[in-house]
This record gives sequence, C-alpha cells and structure tokens, in this order.
Amino acid sequence: MFSRDNWKEIFETIQKNKLRTFLSGFTVALGILIFVVLFGFGNGLINTFDEFFSDDATNTFFIFPGRTSMPYKGYKSNRQIEFDNSDLADIKKNFAMFTQYVSPRIDRNKLVKYKNESNNYDTRAVSSAYQFAEKTIMMKGRYLNREDIKNKTKYVVIGRLVEQDLFGAEESVGKYIDVAGSVFKVIGVFQDDAGDDEERRMYLPYTTRQLIEKNTDKINQIVVGFKPEIGYAGAMAFDASLDKFLRDKKYISPKDQNGIYIRNVADQLKQNQQFAGVLQMIVGLVAFGTIIAGIIGISNIMVFVVKERTKELGIRKAIGATPKAIIGTILLESVFITTISGLGGMLVGIAILSSLGEKLKDYFITNPYINLGAAIFATAVLIIFGALAGYIPARRAARIKPIVALRDD
Repeated sequence: MFSRDNWKEIFETIQKNKLRTFLSGFTVALGILIFVVLFGFGNGLINTFDEFFSDDATNTFFIFPGRTSMPYKGYKSNRQIEFDNSDLADIKKNFAMFTQYVSPRIDRNKLVKYKNESNNYDTRAVSSAYQFAEKTIMMKGRYLNREDIKNKTKYVVIGRLVEQDLFGAEESVGKYIDVAGSVFKVIGVFQDDAGDDEERRMYLPYTTRQLIEKNTDKINQIVVGFKPEIGYAGAMAFDASLDKFLRDKKYISPKDQNGIYIRNVADQLKQNQQFAGVLQMIVGLVAFGTIIAGIIGISNIMVFVVKERTKELGIRKAIGATPKAIIGTILLESVFITTISGLGGMLVGIAILSSLGEKLKDYFITNPYINLGAAIFATAVLIIFGALAGYIPARRAARIKPIVALRDD
C-alpha cells in the first residue's frame, strides 16, 4: 500500500546521504550501461557477418580450377586444370535435380574507351543466370539474356561508376564503347550493394568473349546455384558429389587439395554465423559479469547502509515499529534507487548504440543494437537482486533487539 510518510522518509534519507545514494546508483547504472553496450556490440558483429554475405546469393558454389600437386591415373603432377563449355553441360545434365542455374565466368581486365574518356576495368563474361549469383540491381536498361548468349552479341552491362567515369551526365544506354579494340553497345547500368569495386565492373556474354579469343571454349570459373529447398544438408551433399564428379572427369586425386576448389557460400555463411554466435556468447558472458559486479557492489553498499542506520532502527523498534515495517522501508529505498539508476543506465546505453550506426564498421561492428526486451530483462534482474541486496541486511537488522541496537557505535 502507498504510504506518503514512507516515501517522504526515503527522499529525506537520500537527501541526507547524497554520496552514498550516488555511489549506489552509479554502480547499478554502470553495470547496465556496460551490459547494453557490450551486448549491442555482439549484435553489431553478427550484422557485419550477415552483411558480408548479403551481397551475393548464399545458395551458390564458386568452382575454381587449380594445379595438381600429385600424379593420378597416369597423369603427372603440376598439371593445370582447365574448365570448358562441356563442363557446364555435364553439370546441368548430371545434377539437374539440384541445380537452379549454372554460369561460367571469364575475368579479364581491359582498357575501355568512350570519346575522350578511358580507363581500365574488370570485365566479366558470364551467362544471363549470373545476375542471380551477384544479386545485380539494374538501374537502367536490362541485363544480359539468353538470346545475347546464343547470338554472341556485342552487348555490355556496365556498373554505375563506369557510367559515371566514362559518360558523366550523358546517358549511356544505347551508346557504343570500345573494349580493348572491340565495339560494344551498352544495354544496361547496374548498381551493387558491395561497393565501388563491384560497380566498376562490366558484364558481357561469355560466348562473345570466347569468340573474340579465337573462338575458344575455355572458361575461368563455374558458378552453380543450387535449389534453396534442398537445405544446408542437401547443399553439403551436393558439394561433395559435385567435387567427386569433377575430380573424376579431370583425373584429379581425391587427396589433392590443389587440383580443384569449391567455395560453398552456404557453408561459409553457416560457419561464420556459428563463429559470430560464439563471440556473441562470450561478449554476453562478459556483459553479464558486469551485472554480477554491480550486484556485489549494491550488496556491499546496502550492508554498510544498514550498519550505519543500526541505532536509528533500534529507536524505531523501541517506539513500536514492526520488523516488517523496518524491512519494507529499507527495501523500498533499495528498489527505488536500483530501478531509477538501472533504467537510466539502460536508456543511456541504448542511446549510445543508436548514435554509433556504422562508425565502428572498420572494427567489424555494424549498426550495434540490443533488443528492448533483453535490455529490460537485464535491468529487471539487477533490480530484483538489488532488492535482495537490501532485504538480507535489513532482515538481519530488524531482528536486533532495541537495547543492543541503541548501544551500537
């Protein structure tokens, strides 16, 4: 029940003991503040991992040829493995139930010119399906399509910064550019969330690149998108089957780590999420440790407070105050200080996290945050333990006989 006299007494006690009240509140507020900030940093770390993989599709394998490091089935070691168009067809044929798309990739750095402007850019010769792998966002025009691949057209899709470098304010779609001596028509402009490096690239049909390079059928890399519904376990099984298939076809030993390499984005994402989760747990434990330290601090202060007021409590008992009333007064004071300080520390911590945004991105912490529920829960835990910290010494003091309390120095 609300008692005006009790609250008046609490505020008078606080007024008389400003330093003690400040130390009690500061201990609580600092514990919650550190918890909120550290926990938010852990979430910011997870955001960084998620953002790193958000640029590309996660249901993707990137397959790279290498150089063998051991002999196998009559073939010598140090043999350069090469991919060609037949590998694309074989993957589509043998793994049709798993694949969503298959695309080659041929990377070349070429000098590109338009009127008086020129620069070197990375050109990627790909199929129309490669747009799904890179999550390419079209700003103008269109991406490459199957007809472009089939007809070996001299069409090119350029990045936003390529357009900015070569065309300035001029419209680029429909214009012709010189790519290492070959004339290409710009059919689209794209942007990419991964940043400047991606937006200074160009995409053209891989069949056109092969035609320019003396009608070869060689490719640098194979990109395979698997059906998301097969799940993580299915993706790992597909990875193993695809690796075995290509090793058998190219005569690469199963023990040879250098002959071929498959970068499984789904597996990398899962491993990094697990790693980030472990780091979050560690950060959470450290943050929780600050709350424990806060609880210990409150307990020590409350023991001192009750000890300091022993004579006062003895006088109250002598004039008729019940143990319950004495405990209630001390407990209410403890809970009041803990609640106000805890909420203050929580709000300051949330404000700090909100103000950071991407300022700590160089330290792999992106948009740190804490769920309001988690912050309130941590504050409630501290308040509960703060109440216990006040209750235990208050209960002990309430049991002291008035005559003993009055003799206390």
